[in-house]
Amino acid sequence: MKWSLLAMIIGFGVDLVVGDPRGIPHPVVLIGKLITVLEKLLRKLFPKTKRGENIAGGILWVLVVTCATVVPWGILWLCHGVSPWLRVVVESVMCWQILATKALRDESMKVYAALQTGDLAASRRAVSMIVGRDTAQLDEKAVIRAAVETVAENTSDGIVAPLLYLAVGGAPFGFFYKAVNTLDSMLGYMEMPYKNIGLVPAKMDDVVNFIPARISALIMLAAGGLLGMHVKNGWKIFVRDRYRHASPNSAQTESVCAGLLGVRLAGDAWYHGVLHQKPYIGEALREIEREDIPRSCRLLYGTALLALALFAGIQWIGLVIF
Repeated sequence: MKWSLLAMIIGFGVDLVVGDPRGIPHPVVLIGKLITVLEKLLRKLFPKTKRGENIAGGILWVLVVTCATVVPWGILWLCHGVSPWLRVVVESVMCWQILATKALRDESMKVYAALQTGDLAASRRAVSMIVGRDTAQLDEKAVIRAAVETVAENTSDGIVAPLLYLAVGGAPFGFFYKAVNTLDSMLGYMEMPYKNIGLVPAKMDDVVNFIPARISALIMLAAGGLLGMHVKNGWKIFVRDRYRHASPNSAQTESVCAGLLGVRLAGDAWYHGVLHQKPYIGEALREIEREDIPRSCRLLYGTALLALALFAGIQWIGLVIF
C-alpha cells in the first residue's frame, strides 16, 4: 500500500496542475462505452418488462464494476513484477485520471467568465456542460445556483469520495468507484427508458456514496472554517437540510455549502422536459451572486487538500503501525 499512497499523492498533485486536458484518452470514457455496449446487448437479451430490465441493470452493474476493478489491478500487478517504480508511475497516472479537482474548478469558472461578459446564452451553454438539468430557460441567478450546486455535490463525487477509495484500495478501488458513479450518471434516471434498468445502478451509487458523502460534508465544514466562512450557519443548515434531496447523499455537501455561503440552493428544476419539484436547501441570508462561484471553488480546493491530508495521514499511520 505504500506504493499506492505515493501514487495517490503524486496523482493528486498532477491533477491540480494539469487537470483534464482535451484529446488525452480517459478511462472513464472507456467505462462509458462499455456501459453503452452492454446496455444495448442486455436490453435485447432480457424481456422488456420491469423485472426483466431490473435484472438486466443488475447484471450490467456487476459486469462493469468488475471489469473496471480487475483490469487496473491486473495492469498494476504486471507493472509491479517489472519494477515497483514502474507501478508507481502507472498508478500515479491512474490516480490523476480518477480525480477531477482542477477540471471541476475550470468548468465552473467558465460559467463565471461567461456571466462576467453579460452573455446569458453563453452562461447557459457553459453550465449545461456540468449539470444534468435543462438550462435553456434559466435566468442568471438560476445559472449561478446550478453552478454552485454542481461544485458542492461534485466536491464529494469527484474528489473526496475517490480519494477515500484510493486510500482504501489504491487505483483499482478508485476505478471501482468511478464505474459506480458513471453507471449512475448514465442510467440512474427516474424517467423511461432508464427508470427500470437504472434502478440497481442508482441504488448502488447511494450505497457506495453513503459514508463518503458524510465525510465530505464534515471536511467541507472544516475547510469553510479555515477560509473564514460561516461555519456555525454551515453546521445549522447541514443538520437541518442534508436530507432535502431525492438522493440520500447529494444534499450532504450542498447543505454545508449553502450554509457556509449564506445562500439558498436547489428548488424546482426541469430534467428532460419534466419538472421536478424539489425543496430549497439553505436560507437566503443574502441573494446569490456571481462571486459565489469562485467562492465555492475556493471551498472545493480547501476541502480537497484537507481530504488528501486526512486520508494520506491515516494511511501512513496504518503503514507505520502494521
